[in-house]
Amino acid sequence: MKKALLVGLAILAVSTSGALAKKASKPKAPAAAPAATATTTAAAAPFMMAPVSAKDREMYEKNQRDSGMKKK
Repeated sequence: MKKALLVGLAILAVSTSGALAKKASKPKAPAAAPAATATTTAAAAPFMMAPVSAKDREMYEKNQRDSGMKKK
């Protein structure tokens, strides 16, 4: 009888400790605000962006077709 009670108590302790630990987790930090820029009104061009050639676009569409993706 003592053994059954002890095992039941152990199972209860293990199952509730995980739930309590999950509940007491730390809240996420808010997202950082975007950095204030100077008085420039035009945005800078993205880094490492090059124009896409017709051949690249053709290969992209072929790869999408071959993988079974539907056109957007």
